[in-house]
Amino acid sequence: MTPFVLACVTGAAILHASWNAVLRGGGDRVWSMTLMMIAVAIVTAITAIFIAWPAAASWPYVIASATIHVGYNLSLVRTYRSGELGETYPISRGSSPVFVALGALLVAHEVLDVVASIGLALVSLGILSLAFQGKAVRSDVLPAALATGVLTGAYTVVDGIGVRLSGNSLAYSNSLFLLWSITMPFLYWAVRGTPPAYTKPQTLMALTGGLASILAYGIVIWAMQYGAMGVVSALRETSVVWAAVIGRIFLKETLTARRMASCLAIAAGAACLAY
Repeated sequence: MTPFVLACVTGAAILHASWNAVLRGGGDRVWSMTLMMIAVAIVTAITAIFIAWPAAASWPYVIASATIHVGYNLSLVRTYRSGELGETYPISRGSSPVFVALGALLVAHEVLDVVASIGLALVSLGILSLAFQGKAVRSDVLPAALATGVLTGAYTVVDGIGVRLSGNSLAYSNSLFLLWSITMPFLYWAVRGTPPAYTKPQTLMALTGGLASILAYGIVIWAMQYGAMGVVSALRETSVVWAAVIGRIFLKETLTARRMASCLAIAAGAACLAY
């Protein structure tokens, strides 16, 4: 992986942690997620006028990924109802690189070398260790967070294959985001009906979070053309380091010495992956 691609994925990690913090700190998280998807739908609908559609071979992957992403949205909202950002985010993000690496091995026959495998292990174990309280993870946190990790791994593998068949990563990403985002508002109004009263700052924050989300994952989709899916995924999930800092500063969550040590393990793993 080149230094430029590495830097881009690192930037995506920061953006990912930021929009997840926006969602975690929102009053009504389902409505916050819906507002994010409205912002995504508006931007991608406009962009679709000016760019080509992806190659036909990639469309089954676009549809599959968009479907998985809807489930991911709902699972993510449920995850943040069960615990703090610094507690739940590491489980869902730390487990996903392992699922991605396994999926890429089984589906795309991608095999990691020894250094990359050590890096993947360090990143995943460091991330998961962030979620522990004492010697155990709260049982009410684990199911939803792991489900989110599985769904993250699933859509990442699907997109890693789809973008390579698309002929254009921007066209693939835009089509995916458009199809994915237009479903959430209809789903909200079908289930919840009238949205809650949000202030202008709350609404603007959620809309901005939506824009950050498409930029963050768009970079990841682009990067998977140039590196193994498991490597790109693990580098993206170093976002837990930023999530821990954001959770401490903006959400007043605890940042212990143990969490800092876990962050150092993640950084070491990322260095191995970038080797």
